[in-house]
Amino acid sequence: MTITRFSFPTTIHFGPGARALTGPHLHERGLKRPLIVTDKGLAALPLIAEMKAALASVGLNVAVYGGVFGNPTSTQVMKGAAAYKAHKADCVVGIGGGAALDVAKVVGPVAMQRGDVMEYAWDHPKVRVITAALPHFVALPTTAGTGSEVGRSSVISEDATHIKRVIFSPLILAKAVFADPELTLGLPPAVTAATGMDALTHNIESYLSPAFHPMCDGIALEGVRIAARALLTAVREPTNLAARTDMMMASMMGAIAFQKDLGAVHSCAHALGTVCDLHHGLANALMIEPVMSFNLEAAPEKFAELAHVVGAATASAFVPWLAHLKQQIGIAPSLAAVGVKREQFARLVEIATSDLCHQTNPRACAAVDFERFFAEAF
Repeated sequence: MTITRFSFPTTIHFGPGARALTGPHLHERGLKRPLIVTDKGLAALPLIAEMKAALASVGLNVAVYGGVFGNPTSTQVMKGAAAYKAHKADCVVGIGGGAALDVAKVVGPVAMQRGDVMEYAWDHPKVRVITAALPHFVALPTTAGTGSEVGRSSVISEDATHIKRVIFSPLILAKAVFADPELTLGLPPAVTAATGMDALTHNIESYLSPAFHPMCDGIALEGVRIAARALLTAVREPTNLAARTDMMMASMMGAIAFQKDLGAVHSCAHALGTVCDLHHGLANALMIEPVMSFNLEAAPEKFAELAHVVGAATASAFVPWLAHLKQQIGIAPSLAAVGVKREQFARLVEIATSDLCHQTNPRACAAVDFERFFAEAF
């Protein structure tokens, strides 16, 4: 077992078997009562029972909150905060995909402070400030997509409207990440494909963003290269640990890079999540071609670099490369194929246009452009 340790800025323990370091990490810091925050599906699997036993083996008193499902909502966070207080917990262990980790990030702050989680959203008219008095939080990703484990934001949906709100603070960064690609070996091909396209989209959009951040550009471009070589293998050979390891790294790199910002693909995906409750990675995958075709003329040199790292011949060959990859990994061919209706277009365009992500798209977007994106993807 070879575990590599690095900080960027979170301390990351990366490699097969890294999950075994979680208990000792908490024990060494004098923590005694962790709350595991995970999703309903994982909570019923042996993985959580094994993690609970591993933490108990070093003397920790463990409770589990497994109430996360779908796109995470404010109610799920508030129930998690109640579970934290009921257990008299002193730390949070987030285990799961992006939804579980987004909830895990803010369970502690809400439990320790007052108010509803939505009051901490950056655009709330009387936004509450997250203070430094937060529980110790560590993250163990079980998918390779969002990279939420290394992010300083949490995306939570309003219960009534399903509109996604962003809670942002460097204070909610995990104190340590245990990135163990063995935890992704059980992912079915469809989930591997959708989450992998999420990671790829993060890297692509952050690289194309016109914001100035050369460090993120370098990370994003390398993240694209790694994902391009590994995603198809991870889908076709689910137990290929090398491909799973590559995808977990590409996922983290995408999340680190997109502190530079994202683009119009994500504005479309956020709309699809809100209106159609579509999986975020799948939504990105379905919208990436029309948006990238639109962006090509605004950033031809960057598209040439993207083409180079994925093995495509020219800048204009990058979008066809994406289309071929999606076909190979089994992404649905259209929005219609996943149940999106034409009568939902007006609401989709409205939400996408008001979303902030497209403000850093390499080419300015208006409502008429979003109408075309959704129509082309339909």
